[in-house]
Amino acid sequence: MAKYKRLRVKLSRKKHTQPGSQPGSFNIPADALSPVAHAIVYSAESFEDKQECTIEEIEKIYTSLNGKMLWLHISGFGNRDFFEKITSVFHFHRLEMEDVFNVYQRPKLDEYEGHLFFTSRMLSMNNGELSNDQLSLMLGSNFVITIQEKRQDFFEPVRLRLRNSKGTIRSLKSDYIAYALMDAIVDFYYPALEEIGIKLDDLEEELLSKPTSESMNKILQIKRELIVFKRAIWPERDKINDVIRSSFDEIHEDTKVYFRDSYDHCIQILDIVESYKEVTSSLMDVYLSSVSNKLNQVMKVLTIISTIFIPLTFIVGLYGMNFQGTNPTTGDKLPLNMPELYSPYGYVGVIVVMILIVAIQLYIFHRKGWIRFREN
Repeated sequence: MAKYKRLRVKLSRKKHTQPGSQPGSFNIPADALSPVAHAIVYSAESFEDKQECTIEEIEKIYTSLNGKMLWLHISGFGNRDFFEKITSVFHFHRLEMEDVFNVYQRPKLDEYEGHLFFTSRMLSMNNGELSNDQLSLMLGSNFVITIQEKRQDFFEPVRLRLRNSKGTIRSLKSDYIAYALMDAIVDFYYPALEEIGIKLDDLEEELLSKPTSESMNKILQIKRELIVFKRAIWPERDKINDVIRSSFDEIHEDTKVYFRDSYDHCIQILDIVESYKEVTSSLMDVYLSSVSNKLNQVMKVLTIISTIFIPLTFIVGLYGMNFQGTNPTTGDKLPLNMPELYSPYGYVGVIVVMILIVAIQLYIFHRKGWIRFREN
């Protein structure tokens, strides 16, 4: 059986600025991965894929787009100078860069001069554990820049569509590639939720057959995972709704149709999360009922055993009073003082009576359905 660990947000590394720090300052963990930049320059007629770009190459690509679109994906935070230059080249605000490195942001949309800033939560299942990473996305008129801390890649299907020029992805503007990236993040929620659904099905069978204390830990873990999903998808839905209802120069009306489809996906995922939360609550009730029923069964057995021994204890205690049949002073016979103690069949008689009492009790308990001698 796989070992279930308590789900928690790991705060072992400091990923936030000091209280009272200047707005726009950011902290990079000492053990952060070195940034790796992957640039894709494309148009309806051309496609260029450049990996592990330096900041000089990125600046050169950006200044020579000539009507083409740029998607720059950066994974890893471990170089402050690199990001300072990125901020300078693309004229990013330092407040949004602060949000990039404070990776516990809720999904949101901020408008800055010349571009939009988005954050999203990237959730997926890795070896049965929920992975939670942040994606920061900057959308300009001719560029999309995505930044994440980990190397986990959600966007290979989007790259394949760009590379193979499938659909309209290369003929539309940068806002469409931004939609495609955010929609890919939402689509990855489905397999993660499907895995949670499988866990719930297995857990239900386990609770009905043989519930254990480990079952409670599994239920609590799934409950925490669903809370993480709800905290991610709820603001994601609001963010996409802002895109649909607002008027931004960077997002065209034709692209909003696609964002509506992504909004529908968010609604579906919210429905799945809510239904799974109800299932989790019912499984908790099943577990508590099973534990209570098991305790009742134990108490019933102990009560039956106690009930059987009550008359036996009374008989043994009665004959343990040792009233003598003869007065030791006068030698007179005392016929009312347990004459059966001196009977040659007294001991056997008492044993037989005790066995009969036990047999009668067991018969009565069986007739009332309190005990079963064999399973049907």
